[in-house]
Parts: sequence; C-alpha cells; structure tokens
Amino acid sequence: MATRDTVSDFLSQRNLALVGISRSGKGFGNVIFKDLSAKGYRVHPVHPQAQAIEGRPCSPSVLELPEKVGGVVLVVPPSETEKVVREVVQAGIPRVWMQQGSESPVAIRYCEENNVGVVHGHCILIFAEPTAFFHRLHRGILRLFGRLPQ
Repeated sequence: MATRDTVSDFLSQRNLALVGISRSGKGFGNVIFKDLSAKGYRVHPVHPQAQAIEGRPCSPSVLELPEKVGGVVLVVPPSETEKVVREVVQAGIPRVWMQQGSESPVAIRYCEENNVGVVHGHCILIFAEPTAFFHRLHRGILRLFGRLPQ
C-alpha cells in the first residue's frame, strides 16, 4: 500500500504523463487532466490513436513523450496497466499512480521489483492540492476510517 511519503513524492513532480485520457472528453482521465492542469501541473496526455486531446498534443506511448516526466498517472484497465508499467521502466520514469480500478497485483509487483514508486488504491484528486470540497470530504472519510496512507 502507498505511504504518505510516496504520495507526497509523486505530487511534488510538476511534470507528469497521463495514460487513459479519452478523445470524447468524457472519461475520468479527462477530469484528472483538467484538474491537475488547473493546479499548475504540466500534464502530457498519452493516447495511442489521438494526435491531440483537450488542445494538447498526445504521445502514442510513454516511450514517445516529448520530454522527461517525473511520474505517470494511469487511468486504464489493469491489463493495460501491466503493459504500460513495462514502458515506464524502459523509459526510466521513477513514479506511477494507478487510479482506483487501474491497479493489478502483477503491475504493482513489477513496479516494486523495478524500484518504481507506486501509489495505488487512492484517487489522485483527493491529494493534489488545492482539493475541491467533495475531495476534501472524501479524504476526511478515509482519515476517519484509517484508510489514508500512513
């Protein structure tokens, strides 16, 4: 499970890639893209079939990003996550955030075995400051039940 230090380390990276953004603009990856961008993060969308999304050029994979990033946010099915984390290691990217529903034991283990800091089981939007009321409420509930990273 993620630690408070792993979460803080990931969020201190201001240059990130996002895998799982939708061309329709309606996916949760798009929500994350807009939210992190509004908070001052430089977010590079990754989509294998799109030239641009949300007005930003897309890279077809993390191996083809235009510049080095400090971490990758994954909002894809677990089977896709397992493929992407191999590219993350190959690209030398040191951090991964697997959104809830994206994680798999295989991908988590692969990251750990390859010294990639991994956060999973938590939504990035409840930690990336400043958080919206709904996300602060969600974080408070998790804290109440002892489910925040320690």
